[in-house]
Amino acid sequence: MKELMAIVRATKVGQTKNALAGAGFPGFTCVPCLGRGKKLMDPGVLKLIMGSGELPLTAAGESMTEAARLIPKRLFSVIVDDERVQDAVDVLIAVNSSGHPGDGRIFVLPVETSYTVRLGTETGV
Repeated sequence: MKELMAIVRATKVGQTKNALAGAGFPGFTCVPCLGRGKKLMDPGVLKLIMGSGELPLTAAGESMTEAARLIPKRLFSVIVDDERVQDAVDVLIAVNSSGHPGDGRIFVLPVETSYTVRLGTETGV
């Protein structure tokens, strides 16, 4: 089994959950999160902007810049059989891809064991 962690735009939650369920992946977790990708503003440009009076050279001013701003996203966690990983990845990409930076990221991780909380038993993943 594998866990897919998909970080997607907050505006894509409804479409993503419908697509996952429609493709045979009805069980998942979705939580709000904040984050940012690799697109960082050049430190020299940042200092120039902040030092020019556009933004105050303070922690508050820095938090409003592109280099430090965290963007609201949604984190989907989906557990799938090894044979269905590519199917789930394809669904997530099809729904969330706009061709623009910020569409998201998908991580695939191994799942070694799971337990049923109610019974306290290992489910034999």
